[in-house]
Amino acid sequence: MVSSSDNFTTPAEDDTNTWARRVADILLGFGPNDSCSNRGEPVNTIQVSSMNGIDELTKRAIEMKENGMHVGQIADELNVSKETVTYLLTHAGKKTELRAPQDMSMDWRSIGESSYRLRCISDAVADLILDSVNDAAEIDAVVGIAVSGIPLASIAANELGTKLSIFYPNKQLFGTENVDASGIFSHNFADAKGMTCVLVDDVITTGGTLTETIKQLTEMGAKPIAIAVLVDKLGKSTIEGVPVFSLLRTLWVR
Repeated sequence: MVSSSDNFTTPAEDDTNTWARRVADILLGFGPNDSCSNRGEPVNTIQVSSMNGIDELTKRAIEMKENGMHVGQIADELNVSKETVTYLLTHAGKKTELRAPQDMSMDWRSIGESSYRLRCISDAVADLILDSVNDAAEIDAVVGIAVSGIPLASIAANELGTKLSIFYPNKQLFGTENVDASGIFSHNFADAKGMTCVLVDDVITTGGTLTETIKQLTEMGAKPIAIAVLVDKLGKSTIEGVPVFSLLRTLWVR
């Protein structure tokens, strides 16, 4: 892979340890020009908004709902399931015997708000894809799942030298699960019909969105060969027969 940034080089141009350290730097708040000597305190550190428990999640969910967002869109923003969003909107903060769904909200804003950090993480996703598929040369397109998967897929496609396709799942269009409704591929990007492709998203929660995407790709004659994400909360090795690869995977300890 060849990086288009002067501030970031991939393993082909830099030693692996240095590259891996730079990817790790984004989680610590260091900028691309920070030297080892000034790493006692991160320079230009981005403050990460922490989730202060279920009350904070509920507040954010209610604000999004009042602003006209659908349950599916809210779930995407909070990186939780739609069942969790429904619970937050109807039961959280109230005396109820209904137990909260077992879920985990993933907030990766500290990456998304920095173009440098987003670039580093997306390059890591591209490297994950290269390391996971048998023949990277056969990949025709990277499919970005709206909304948060789009920037990751855009950069990954550039690194892999492939076309970019964008899919809007039905939860973004209709807000509710509907077996008769289906998402759409944007006509402003590559047509994935008949292509061998890799799917890129930020977080896997239930796997429903990726299942929908894979089924539509298959129906249009495309061949999805891998799924690459930042965080996998589901923990399955495959979705609809397509192997899942993630930078991070959660493990529930009961």
